[in-house]
Amino acid sequence: MSLMLDEHRLYLSDLNRTSLFRRAINAVVKPGDLVLDIGCGTGVLGLLAMKAGAARVYQIDQSPMIQVAGDVASANGYGQSTIGIHERSGRARLPEKADVVVADQLSHFGIGAGMPEVFNDARRRLLKPGARAIPRRIELFLVPVNFPEMWGIAGFWEKRHAGLKMSPARSIAFNTVYPSEKSPRRRLGRPARMFSFDLTDLTPERFSAKAAIEVSAAGVMHGLSGWFVAELAPGVIMTNSPFRKSRIQRSAVFFPVEKPLALSKGDRLDITMTAITAQNLLSWKVVVFNTKGREKARYVHSTLNGMSLMPGELAKTRPDFVPHLSDWGVARRSVVNLADGTRTLAEIERELFRIHSALFPSLADAAEYVTKVLIADANP
Repeated sequence: MSLMLDEHRLYLSDLNRTSLFRRAINAVVKPGDLVLDIGCGTGVLGLLAMKAGAARVYQIDQSPMIQVAGDVASANGYGQSTIGIHERSGRARLPEKADVVVADQLSHFGIGAGMPEVFNDARRRLLKPGARAIPRRIELFLVPVNFPEMWGIAGFWEKRHAGLKMSPARSIAFNTVYPSEKSPRRRLGRPARMFSFDLTDLTPERFSAKAAIEVSAAGVMHGLSGWFVAELAPGVIMTNSPFRKSRIQRSAVFFPVEKPLALSKGDRLDITMTAITAQNLLSWKVVVFNTKGREKARYVHSTLNGMSLMPGELAKTRPDFVPHLSDWGVARRSVVNLADGTRTLAEIERELFRIHSALFPSLADAAEYVTKVLIADANP
């Protein structure tokens, strides 16, 4: 919890970010509005909405930060006007629909935290027709860069370490997207806008895009730099672009290519990117052509190949796989069946320990397991 809190310390320390959200909230929230704050953290965005005239704010967070948000609201005199919901937004229920949704679910590349599907779900179930959104639009950009420091993180696995070959990890490393606090040494072309999402309406949760970039400066390409530009409200723009002085304090990302490549001015890069936001999957394909149109190099990468799934795990995803419960699966089913609304927690723990004594060394271990199973599914 303390490290989670420290993450929010960093958010609040970014005065540029807070100022931009304050401006957007003041422009969008109207007196009497019902506001939904998704992934509320400390609840600051919702409280800024209260200051802007909101009648009530529903704060949703699945982490223990929801307690901090409630305490912060009370400490600032808004305890009666904010309602905390300790749940994933996709499972949350509201007693009334909201006029405005606000969230900072913007990861390093804008979509890693599932912003499109989070807002889609809220629009279907939790918001009034025509509800306003903060942010209202997200755009994602890519550009080829000279960035040996970041390439070296993935390239680390090409070398011997401790006197041993580490190359089996190489494929995973080059199919991973890396946050980068530093800026690339050089960008080798004009940035291409790959995606644009209008969060005031339902948006696709699986999408692909292509872009062509002409190399404007000769240099060695190590990969692609990526970032987001978010329109929080009309005229209020927030970005983590490593090439903007006004950027917020959130790392951009680096998409490595398998081998560094010397580019000449006038070369062309054809970039294809596909994303499935719900599964946090990204793929990037880069084909490089020289000034005569001949192919110089081709790179194909995907975070799916960076997940290092075990063969047995992959087999379980086949449509013809016939699943059966393990002993632990049977124990989980027992907990669910025992939670029938007639037994106390202590009774469930004792009965689980009796039924599955071979799995649990002690009653305390059984009690811990019951808590883990029920914490997300049991009603108070």
